[in-house]
Amino acid sequence: MRSSISHDDVPALIDRLYEAAFLPELWPGVLDDLGSLSGSHAGTMFVFDGIRPIRFRATELVREITERFCSSGQWMESGRIPYYHRHPFTGFIIAQDYYPPEFLAADIPFQNKRKLGLNGEMGTIIPMPGGELAVYVFGKRESDGPYVRNDIKVLELLHPHMARAGLIAARLGMERAQAMVSALAALGLPAAVMTVAGRVLAVNSLLEDMPRLFLPAAFGGLAIADERANQLLQETVAASRGDREPLVRSIPVAAREGSPPVILHVVPLRRAAHDVFSGADILVAATAVSATALVPSPGILTGLFDLTPAEARLASALVAGRTLKEAAAECGITVKSSRGYLARVLHKTGTGQQSQLVALLKGAGPLGSALNAQR
Repeated sequence: MRSSISHDDVPALIDRLYEAAFLPELWPGVLDDLGSLSGSHAGTMFVFDGIRPIRFRATELVREITERFCSSGQWMESGRIPYYHRHPFTGFIIAQDYYPPEFLAADIPFQNKRKLGLNGEMGTIIPMPGGELAVYVFGKRESDGPYVRNDIKVLELLHPHMARAGLIAARLGMERAQAMVSALAALGLPAAVMTVAGRVLAVNSLLEDMPRLFLPAAFGGLAIADERANQLLQETVAASRGDREPLVRSIPVAAREGSPPVILHVVPLRRAAHDVFSGADILVAATAVSATALVPSPGILTGLFDLTPAEARLASALVAGRTLKEAAAECGITVKSSRGYLARVLHKTGTGQQSQLVALLKGAGPLGSALNAQR
C-alpha cells in the first residue's frame, strides 16, 4: 500500500534516501515515500550501463514486472534510453508530455503498468560521472487522474540528493557493504569517512594518491588546498555537526598544476548506514573530471553539483557562451530571476564571478553520451 507522508517529513526522507544508497533493501520503502510526495502508487530505481539495466529496486506493486523487464530481455526492445539520448532533459518529466503517443502505445513498460491500473508515469534520468544512468520512475493510478507539474515540484528539490544516492548505488553495485574498508574499496572512488566533528577515521588508497588536493589539518581533520572549496567543505561539516542540511554537498575544486578539476561529494551516513561504516558520520568521495572546451549538459551538472534543474539549465547556457540576458530567455525566466539563479550557482560552485564559473564547468563536459546528444 502506498504510504502517506507530509512535506514536514522531507528532512527525514532525505536521511533515508542516503541510507538506502548503502543498504539497497531499504529502497522500496524510500521509493514508496518519494512517490507519496507526488501522489504516486509505485516507484522504481534503476542503474543503467549504456542502455542495459544492470540493477534495480522497486516497490511491491511493480516489482514483478520490473524484474521481468530486466531479466527477460524486454529491455532490449525498449527505446526509452535511446530516446533520452536523442532528447535529453533535466529534472523530472511526465511521460505523457515527453514521449509521443505512438511511442507509449508500443512501449512495453508503460503497457505493463497500464495492466496494473497505472496510467500516469513520471520520472527522471540522471547521468553519472562514470557513464551510468540513475533512473527514477513513478506511477500513478488511472483513477487518480494525470500527473500535473505541482505533483513533482518537491521531487525537483530532492533531485541533487537523488543524484548522489544514485552515484553511490551505482558504484556499490547495490550490494550491501559489510564493513567500512570493503565499502570504500567497492566504491571504486577516492574516498574517506569522517566523524561529524570532522575527524578522519579512514582513507582509501585512491584518495591518498591525491596529495595536491589536500592540506595537513589539525586533530586529524580534512582540509582542501583550494581556499574556496575548503570553505564550502568546512561549512558543510559544520552544518552536519549542527544537524542542519547544508546548502552544498557537492564541492568543486579547481584544477591545480598537475591535477585536474575534482568534485568532492559529501554524503551523510544516516541511520543504519552509520553502523555499516563503524560509527562514521560522513563519507567524502572524489570525482575527477578532465578539462574540455565542450559544454556540459544540465543533466551532468545536476549529478555533479547541488544545482536544481533550473539552475543547471542557466549554468549550461552561460557555459555555451550565452549572455545572462540570452540565457534567461532560453530558460524562459526573467533577467531579474536569472540574476538570483546565478548568485546561487556561484555560491554552490564556490566561484566568485561568471568567468570562473565558465572555466570550472567546462571541466565537467566529457562524462557521458547525454552530453554528446545535446551537441
